[in-house]
Amino acid sequence: MRDTLRDILDAATRGKFPPADGGVTVVPQHDRRDAGVIAFTAHSVVFTDEDPEWVRTLLRSLDCDALAATMNPRFLAAFMDRTGRTTDTIDLLTVATPVPGPPRPPSLALSELRDPDHPRVARARKRRDEVRVWAADGGVLVLGRGVAGRLEVAVEVDESVRHRGLGRALASAARHLSAGEPVWAQLAAGNARSVRAFQAAGFRPVGAEALLVGQ
Repeated sequence: MRDTLRDILDAATRGKFPPADGGVTVVPQHDRRDAGVIAFTAHSVVFTDEDPEWVRTLLRSLDCDALAATMNPRFLAAFMDRTGRTTDTIDLLTVATPVPGPPRPPSLALSELRDPDHPRVARARKRRDEVRVWAADGGVLVLGRGVAGRLEVAVEVDESVRHRGLGRALASAARHLSAGEPVWAQLAAGNARSVRAFQAAGFRPVGAEALLVGQ
């Protein structure tokens, strides 16, 4: 029995990745909401309910480095055209292990937002399930279940309080709030501030991801 997308992601949290053989693995979507591509080192995983042979035929037709084919704009555009989906960007995909105990530093005061209609909660629920949101002075931390049910974190920091370590503190707090499971974060590769903050909080890069969502 071949691995599911969740199997592949769970293995990646343990440092076990698909073989760096230049291959492409096509697996079904975990649910109807999410399709896309995850590129690990020299091996890509395409998660879609489309015909795997369509995926492979299209990849073979591209005039580009085979290792980069699944993230090639022509492939992603054809993928979106065929499925009627959209994507925002290609993200750096990172993951961190959980940390026991309350969030630190102690000066980081978090209050959970319980209002399901709060704008930040409503926005997060479009991309994730089981969403929980905490507010801090000048920032917001979001945890929810995204691709293949993995636990994902996103943070927002107000412009007025940037460069004070709040982004790193919020990302670190997510590791304490994860109830003992790994936490994933998708980071726009060009957002160097965010990448630095999450790396400083212990998130390690595992690949790149293009997430395709329905209209």
